Amino acid sequence: MTKKFFGSRLRLTALIVVLLAAIVAAISFTPRAFSRPADASSDSELLDGYRHVEVASVSDAMERLIGQRIYLSHRMRPIFASKFAGFALTVKLKKEENHDPDALSGMLAAIDSGGPNSVYVMVVEDGADIAGMGGLMGTAMQARGFSGAVIDGGVRDTAYLQKIGFPVFALGTVPSTSVGHYRFAGANIPLVCDGAPVSAGDIVVADSDGVVVVPRAKAADVLATAQEMDFKEHSMYAWIEKLKSIEEAVKKFGRL
Repeated sequence: MTKKFFGSRLRLTALIVVLLAAIVAAISFTPRAFSRPADASSDSELLDGYRHVEVASVSDAMERLIGQRIYLSHRMRPIFASKFAGFALTVKLKKEENHDPDALSGMLAAIDSGGPNSVYVMVVEDGADIAGMGGLMGTAMQARGFSGAVIDGGVRDTAYLQKIGFPVFALGTVPSTSVGHYRFAGANIPLVCDGAPVSAGDIVVADSDGVVVVPRAKAADVLATAQEMDFKEHSMYAWIEKLKSIEEAVKKFGRL
């Protein structure tokens, strides 16, 4: 009787210990399992949303929510029809004649610091007729998974960039080089790119209508509003055709 009692008690104690260990393990595991992946998922979902809305709707949403018009001018054009969204990696070049072989080394290091979902945003001081990037830099960005590039300056090697399918918006196509004429002036710093303020980590969205910069802190709200505007506008096409009246469609959807 005594042996049976103590045997049952030992088995019960062992079971309690196992259960307590499992509870402790679950408590300690949960924060590690779900904290960082949630952030990564949020960024991924945000960019996926921006890749499926029209830039014109993003621009309208910015103006409605923030009261700002943060888009690049009509001069900023793509080297081929493209659409992308990503986080800004900013680089600035200042005008300076030099014979320094390391004058642009910081620019190259900035490219090698970027990765998937980066958008290379470069300002070339007085650089409309200077190629801020070409095929070599575009190949490096493509290999590292950049979404695209926006150059407040010129671009060259466009045939090769089209061949590899790397999207670039720039002020124009020119054959010149920045080597010997410019010096690296900083990376991941606030810039004014073709009139629009850009900070590292802001969301840059581009399509055939142009380029818009969305401050990172406002990105989720702007996306939600842009998606609503997109839905209304796309719904209006059929109504305009049916009613043969844009006035009636605007009254129904409240969107123009």
